[in-house]
Amino acid sequence: MFTNRIRHSALARRWWYFSMLGVLGLVLLAAGQPPLSPPSPGQPAAPQPMGPSTGETPVPPQPVSPMDEPLRLIHEAQKAYQNVHDYTCLLIKRERVNGKLPPDTVMEMKVRTQPFSVYLRWLQPRNEAGQEVCYVAGKNDGKMRVRPKGVFGSFAGFISLDPNDPRARQTSKRSITEAGIGNTIERLARAWAEERRLGVTTQVHVAEYEYNRRRCTRVEIVHPDNGGGHFLYYRDVIYFDKETHLPIRLEFYDWPRQAGEPGQLVEVYSFANMRLNVGLGDDVFNH
Repeated sequence: MFTNRIRHSALARRWWYFSMLGVLGLVLLAAGQPPLSPPSPGQPAAPQPMGPSTGETPVPPQPVSPMDEPLRLIHEAQKAYQNVHDYTCLLIKRERVNGKLPPDTVMEMKVRTQPFSVYLRWLQPRNEAGQEVCYVAGKNDGKMRVRPKGVFGSFAGFISLDPNDPRARQTSKRSITEAGIGNTIERLARAWAEERRLGVTTQVHVAEYEYNRRRCTRVEIVHPDNGGGHFLYYRDVIYFDKETHLPIRLEFYDWPRQAGEPGQLVEVYSFANMRLNVGLGDDVFNH
């Protein structure tokens, strides 16, 4: 009898471990506002175009390269992020996986820059709500700590899992080690600098938009072709918060099947309701 109970418990743990991996999706992917308050699961409306603010300096009509203005904006973001020690936000993401674009995934996100630390708790969709993931660079043998939703999470608590485990990446394009505003800024800075160096006929469109009650500079970058394999996406659309200079929404579109089409949405990431430098302690990331 006692032996059967041990076997039953071991089987239950293994069943929970592998079922949890099937639903675990990790991500990627900022700004000085009032003190910390718990993020709301309510999602912001889609970005809306706006007229230019009074007194703003217009973009030079004939830059040396079309990438000059995107690079100026990303360099401002790099400089602004140097003053960020930690932040909280709602991370809202959609990623096309295996040809399908699922509903939005909404997560509470907490990030500390030194040592790089990420905590995520799923809020939506309902069948994933309650999952938690935590990663701290240099701790736990480089592994993330994962707590599944529901009774299994209550029973077993946090377990260790490799961030690059292929089963965990089946529902997400990015690892938790790549998450957050800082990593996003550095990826864009490298890609845009290389694009300027290549001197291709990139189209850049800059406009004033509002997203989540934040006035933004919207930058749309359209690549001419991918003959050389230099570009992952056809169109990149980035929204820079005009007050904080940080990117708060990113959209990426696939290469169109026919000329003149905008391309299918592949990835979109939004950092909503951000609070910067709130003083996150070790207790947030020790799991």
